[in-house]
Amino acid sequence: MKKLILIAAALMLLLPLQAKKKQVQQTDREYWAALAYKMAQPVLENMAKGELQKNMQTEFSPSFDNRDRSVVYMETFGRLMAGIAPWLTLPDRPDDPETAQRRQLREWALQSYKNAVDPQSPDYLCWGRAGQNLVDAAYIAESFLRAYDVLWKPLDEVTKQRYIKEFQNLRRIDPPYTNWFLFSSVIESFMAKATDRKAYDEFRVNTACRKVEEWYVGDGWYADGPVFAFDYYSSYVFHAMYLETLQAMIDAKANTRLDYKKYYDRALKRAQKFAIILERFISPEGTFPVIGRSTPYRMAAMQPLALMAWYQTLPKDLSNGQVRAALTKVLHRMFDQQQNFNEGGFLTIGFCGSQPETADWYTNNGSLYMTSLTLMPLGLPADHPFWTDASQPWTQVKAWGGQPFPKDHRWADDIQTKDKW
Repeated sequence: MKKLILIAAALMLLLPLQAKKKQVQQTDREYWAALAYKMAQPVLENMAKGELQKNMQTEFSPSFDNRDRSVVYMETFGRLMAGIAPWLTLPDRPDDPETAQRRQLREWALQSYKNAVDPQSPDYLCWGRAGQNLVDAAYIAESFLRAYDVLWKPLDEVTKQRYIKEFQNLRRIDPPYTNWFLFSSVIESFMAKATDRKAYDEFRVNTACRKVEEWYVGDGWYADGPVFAFDYYSSYVFHAMYLETLQAMIDAKANTRLDYKKYYDRALKRAQKFAIILERFISPEGTFPVIGRSTPYRMAAMQPLALMAWYQTLPKDLSNGQVRAALTKVLHRMFDQQQNFNEGGFLTIGFCGSQPETADWYTNNGSLYMTSLTLMPLGLPADHPFWTDASQPWTQVKAWGGQPFPKDHRWADDIQTKDKW
């Protein structure tokens, strides 16, 4: 009997070691995919059943304004889908362990898109009830652009026409003189692509492009309107939505006063430079500076770096191995131990955990699903070098570890420049 007790005790001591060993063996991609599913499942499973508005545990800023609080559901759905859309585009394969999860999320997502514009559904979103709707309709349009063949084309014609109508009705919202211009341009450029240029407002697209060009301040940074603020709005909105507006207009073969290809090439170069800045923001410990407003958007601060990885356009000084290692380190630092999810599995307000005091007056826990935007590299297949290359030290690891690292200089904005990148 005593011998059995000793054996049992020894096995109990081994269990933590086995669990630790199992955790170490998890690949970076497995970790990313598990986090994406954890974030998406409570939202999409409920919304596919028409029960998101019934079951979601919501949270609002202590200083939340007097807008209709039902905006939380539109923010949740649109922002989540913009982040996971690239992942859902991957084909199903029998030998792919992610296939079952992706297929399930894709099925839930397609039904959720349908419910979002069906007036008879309990999860019909709050279209047109608040100016905020323009913002999150743009993220829904962005998700269609990021997975056009997989998330837009399969929708039935009634649902498609409902989206076009809802998007057009948002033209009555006058966007403030800020990044909001790009919310209009993403919606309109999507409609240019989806309707063969029959149902879009050229003025809203081109005005946004002109203002973004005016607001570019150099070296990868955009001002959020006429005055520059040192925050992450170049990450949250500018780089991604400007590139996507321009690409959608190129895809639509739109013929206007603007040379979208020239603008795209220049915007891509700016985004590459900004990706270099973001990578250099990541400390050896996997943290990055907490600056400016909207900090509860968490990993959305890294969106341009993730976008360049997904586009396969990382600048030469950033390897796949170092970018994946850096972003994975931040994801572990942010999500492994802190209280980022509530009892219902929905995100909590905070930057690294539950920190309600970080909220701005417009923040609710639907806003926070922008953190999914950094998961876009999941849209690269598992055998892509982003996932298969060995982990490499990122810039701050090299710099603080006494290793050689590349110097950083200003990038000229002229697309004809001979600067090397």
